[in-house]
Amino acid sequence: MPNFGASLHILKVEIGGDGQSTDGTEPSHMHYENDENYFRGYEWWLMKEAKKRNPNIKLIGLPWAFPGWIGRGQNWPYNHPDVTAYYIVSWILGAKQYHNLDIDYIGIWNERSFSSKYIKLLRYTLDKQGLQRVRIIASDNMWEPISFFMMFDCELHQVVDIIGAHYPGTRTVPNALATQKKLWASEDYSTFNDEVGAGCWARILNQNYVNGNMTSTIAWNLVASYYEDLPFGRDGLMTAQEPWSGYYAVEGPIWITAHTTQFTHPGWHYLQVDGRLEHGGSYVALTDGLGNLTIIIETMTYRHSQCIRPPLLPFIVLPQKATFYLKGSFHKVTILKMWYTKLGFKSANSTLFHPLPPVKVHEGMFSLNLDVDEVYTLTTLTTGRKGTYPDPPQSKPFPSNYKDDFNIRNPPFSEAPHFADQTGVFEYFVNTSDPGDHIFTLRQVVVQRPITWASDADQAISIIGDFKWVNVSITCDVYIEHLGNGGVFIAGRVNNGGIYVRHSKGLFFWVFADGTYQVTGDLSGKEVLMKGMSGVRARVWHTLTLNLKGSSASGSLNGYPLWENVTLSETSHGWAAIGTRSFEFAQFDNFHIEAS
Repeated sequence: MPNFGASLHILKVEIGGDGQSTDGTEPSHMHYENDENYFRGYEWWLMKEAKKRNPNIKLIGLPWAFPGWIGRGQNWPYNHPDVTAYYIVSWILGAKQYHNLDIDYIGIWNERSFSSKYIKLLRYTLDKQGLQRVRIIASDNMWEPISFFMMFDCELHQVVDIIGAHYPGTRTVPNALATQKKLWASEDYSTFNDEVGAGCWARILNQNYVNGNMTSTIAWNLVASYYEDLPFGRDGLMTAQEPWSGYYAVEGPIWITAHTTQFTHPGWHYLQVDGRLEHGGSYVALTDGLGNLTIIIETMTYRHSQCIRPPLLPFIVLPQKATFYLKGSFHKVTILKMWYTKLGFKSANSTLFHPLPPVKVHEGMFSLNLDVDEVYTLTTLTTGRKGTYPDPPQSKPFPSNYKDDFNIRNPPFSEAPHFADQTGVFEYFVNTSDPGDHIFTLRQVVVQRPITWASDADQAISIIGDFKWVNVSITCDVYIEHLGNGGVFIAGRVNNGGIYVRHSKGLFFWVFADGTYQVTGDLSGKEVLMKGMSGVRARVWHTLTLNLKGSSASGSLNGYPLWENVTLSETSHGWAAIGTRSFEFAQFDNFHIEAS
């Protein structure tokens, strides 16, 4: 929301591609070639909520993964560029048709290769659909080789509007500058949102422009709303990872953001100033061209402003007196409002986004005494506001007794709460073939391996619960749809997810359509602890129960013991999970966990 909190200018969302994209999978609007659904996942909701608060916020869409049908059997989206362009443009058209959302920018493929042919075809397809206003960002990786190609391919140079680099370390390269295109840090930050994270964010927000001429910096990620023990836990501008309790934490990075975003807007431009303070630190100056001026100063020290990447070379920042001279039309400015942040590492007592008395400007000159690890905003604008918010509910662990029967006729989201899909996509499903107890179920719907961004597992898996859980009893009704080699599992003490999901260990209880079962110590099924006949058949509902207590495990089928006395050695704690043997349709119902 403008002039409240972070006052964000840009929201960048993933175009869900059914594949793992760091901490989970996001569903595609087209799981299959003849399938379109623009109500899956949470990104539509998120964009609409952002627009409610700031109708002028800019929207960016970028794919990490693509559904498998686009690759025609290859793990590559560019062999059939017309198909990929059709898929992406369909998402943009769907955003408008079903949600009245205008997408402003579109990317190519997150941190992966680009194809000049595809980028040109994407521009052609956008124009053909009346989407001339949608701008193209490329390539969401490094400055090179996209900058090099643009220098020698005038058509590519013409269709790429913005060069976006990830984690540039505040630096650019000569080729990128030579293109004379806008340069953005189109993904940056990714740092734990404590005070060091706030220091990292303060430093790069200024120095991306001072050192690298970047006029936009986009933080990954917006809100850390995923299990903290997944990769990059709490690497968001704020934290809201307990939907069961409602607890959230507004961290320093929110208020560092406000120092820039509350006092500038898209369309403002940077003034060409030196930007480097004499004794370390930086400043930037921006104007709307209509007489308003905003200056942001940061004095972050090396130890207190290291981002997660890239490595930062040591530097020194000292307390200093800095004198500023306003020239041209700004010479007439007599007063500047001032906002102040001090990151208090020694006392753990920070001052965050606090208004100070205005600074008087005498004949275009003013001076400030700057200490280290501070941020100042000086501005002609009078609209700054910290904004208040209620105290959040108390933090609580995941419920130790949790049930979900998935009986929701019109679910607000396509996915069940608290389940975090790590490979595959698990969606609410109306099972019209079963008029009995299993009309409303949760179904795994990805039946072809997607064009992956990360190392998705060969099995579909969705995790849930508390990573600290040790002793659990998990019960779930399961329905194998694949007659041949179909199979499903329930699991406990699962110790890995996100980009490391392939390497998950734990205790996995599998049943297969051929009437066999297995107990394994890993998701890949290589570490077999017990196996035998179960009598399970496809297209019949069965109830699985897994009990884990201490170093021992047992399992039941339809209420009767099937195996027992399996010893757990690898993992001592972890999430619960459900999943499938491969990319296949399968259903789950009446999920219940009891943890002690």
